[in-house]
Amino acid sequence: MSTGPKDTLRQAALNYHEFPKPGKLEVRATKPLANGRDLSLAYSPGVAEACLEIKEDAVNASRYTARGNLVAVISNGTAVLGLGNIGALASKPVMEGKAVLFKKFANIDCFDIEVDETDPEKLADIVCALAPTFGAVNLEDIKAPDCFIVEKLCRERMNIPVFHDDQHGTAIVVGAAATNALRVASKNFEDIKIVSTGGGAAGIACLNMLLKLGVKRENVWLCDIHGLVYEGREEDMNPQKAFYAQASDKRTLDEVIDGADLFLGLSGPNVLKPEMVAKMAKRPIIFALANPTPEIMPEMAREVAPDAIIATGRSDFPNQVNNVLCFPFIFRGALDVGATEINDAMQIACIEGIAQLARETTSAEAAAAYQGEQLTFGADYLIPKPFDPRLSGIVSVAVAKAAMESGVATRPLEDIAAYKAKLNSSVFKSALLMRPVFEAASSTSRRIVFAEGEDERVLRAAQAMLEETTEQPILIGRPDVLEARCERAGLKIRPGRDFHVVNPENDPRYRDYWGTYHEIMARRGVTPDLAKAVMRTNTTAIGAVMVHRDEADSLICGTFGEYRWHLKYVTEILGTQKAGGDLHPVGALSLMILEDGPLFLADTHVHAVPTSAELAEVVIGAARHVKRFGITPNIALCGRSQFGNQDTDTARRLRGAIEILDAEPRDFCYEGEMNVDTALDAALRETVLPGNRMKGAANVLVFAQADAASGVRNILKMKGGGLEVGPILMGMGNRAHIVTNAITSRGLLNMSAIAGTPVAHYG
Repeated sequence: MSTGPKDTLRQAALNYHEFPKPGKLEVRATKPLANGRDLSLAYSPGVAEACLEIKEDAVNASRYTARGNLVAVISNGTAVLGLGNIGALASKPVMEGKAVLFKKFANIDCFDIEVDETDPEKLADIVCALAPTFGAVNLEDIKAPDCFIVEKLCRERMNIPVFHDDQHGTAIVVGAAATNALRVASKNFEDIKIVSTGGGAAGIACLNMLLKLGVKRENVWLCDIHGLVYEGREEDMNPQKAFYAQASDKRTLDEVIDGADLFLGLSGPNVLKPEMVAKMAKRPIIFALANPTPEIMPEMAREVAPDAIIATGRSDFPNQVNNVLCFPFIFRGALDVGATEINDAMQIACIEGIAQLARETTSAEAAAAYQGEQLTFGADYLIPKPFDPRLSGIVSVAVAKAAMESGVATRPLEDIAAYKAKLNSSVFKSALLMRPVFEAASSTSRRIVFAEGEDERVLRAAQAMLEETTEQPILIGRPDVLEARCERAGLKIRPGRDFHVVNPENDPRYRDYWGTYHEIMARRGVTPDLAKAVMRTNTTAIGAVMVHRDEADSLICGTFGEYRWHLKYVTEILGTQKAGGDLHPVGALSLMILEDGPLFLADTHVHAVPTSAELAEVVIGAARHVKRFGITPNIALCGRSQFGNQDTDTARRLRGAIEILDAEPRDFCYEGEMNVDTALDAALRETVLPGNRMKGAANVLVFAQADAASGVRNILKMKGGGLEVGPILMGMGNRAHIVTNAITSRGLLNMSAIAGTPVAHYG
């Protein structure tokens, strides 16, 4: 019997939840517990000190415990996704999933709590009794109208944020999508007619939010399974629905849809018919959010309204209304200021932040996560994608500011800019370490030429440079190709207007460039005809000639092609006497950002088997560059030999480098030769060579072979979760850097900051 796609997906989902260990969560200690002293601090008697501090002042709970970053995800399983009332236990996979999303998108810790209680008042009692454990509560998948009761009671009795995501999370994302849809359609909240299907918690919350955004109550027509909610209706009514009752003799969706600007569906499949869409206003906005089958399929709506602006709850159509755009970031902002509640001001700030982000240029990270999709603001891109890493910095900051301004923050932030930088550093792993480099680069404006200007990663990096730095990008590429690729990628920048262009096919400086190249290379076998050909086809050589002619300050190349191929032209053209010193490639230094801190590796690319003198140059260059990151270098020269216990070629070259370094005073710490584990484990090193000159773990590893350095670099990237900054080409006076094929747009931005800092070359 054949296995269909649904069966395959089902088994894959079950395997995902079962292996390699059941479930999606685990608890990990954040403090060491390796010896008796650790035990005495973690538990008795040391733990008593923290307890007494909290007894003295409850605010200290956020200092000494995890409470300030801990959210409870609580459900009784009475309205789970599209599954209905499946009970508390069966809802656990969903609640674990919610907890995972909190951690992934906002680094918030969660406990999922499934409560076997259907009485809303008793459920509220249970939730309120948990207040000492948590910094906030996320209510989830509780049926209407019970959810209204539970949330109301908890908000009244608890002094921490209580948020029913099914209601307010959906309302916030709908509010953001509606804000941008109206902008695209050139309509205003106060003028539109809304027809909504679904009188449940999410539907009511969305309508309430749209009123706060400016929609007039009399322009809202609510329908449910029984038809229009009208004045005097008694069937299946509650106070929340009654608020939207219309004084009308109309009774069906088909009767009230005429002239509607916005259809809001949170009901069931195929509720909205094409003939109903035909009755809507021009440029209708259709939010068909039922899952898995929407109220109308987008293609059916467009058959009768080709200009319709459509959103669904599905990921396989544009404009997915997904609560993950909201709840991690609204909780992040609320927790970070110690908010006592999540109020209207915070929710509207969240809406504005999400809507604003969709109107910005798409991030490179989001583009990479959603390859093939058009991520340019418009009818098919009303709200950002969940994997846009800027959500945290923009939305959480907006929420935190709103909490402070509305008076519900118990721990107001002193420096909003520093808070945003902190959030970004938790998303962009390189942000914190790169801050000193970016600050140094901001002191001057340097011209950075990119050899592979037509690469989308380069275009995105150029856009980020213009937004975040003072550097001036110069791109080598064909203007028409650059224009088209900027347009396709949804970038605001344009060639000739925002950045300078060198067209290798037709540039007025062509004669000057090939003449310069021939002058440099004439005694190295390059004829005028060959010089002309190189300046038409070799963008790395063109960029290097520009730096040589002082038309650019630094070259970045290598997004494709082999490293040493680029190095050949960089060395030939820029390896000249400059400012009294000999510019030549010393080595390539890679910064690996790991979970437990930074680790620098050299030489990963330049010297296959460096001599002792070359190794010494690598060490000196690495020490200088490491200091640029505000880090004190602690350098280990690594090989198979351990402090003289082997007489191999590698060991002799490493010992020779140590002798060269020892010949002059140095302002940094270095030691070797040693194994990598000895370099990283100070206690082990002390047993091997007591009294060695290095203290603590090495943060720079210099290898005697490029194969070893490159192998460690790639293992740390692929298996160790390391993020690379670099490679940094040392010894060329910061006039050129050669990246690797795997570099990202963020990596190119980091390299532009490194290239944008004037530094003395190796002399």
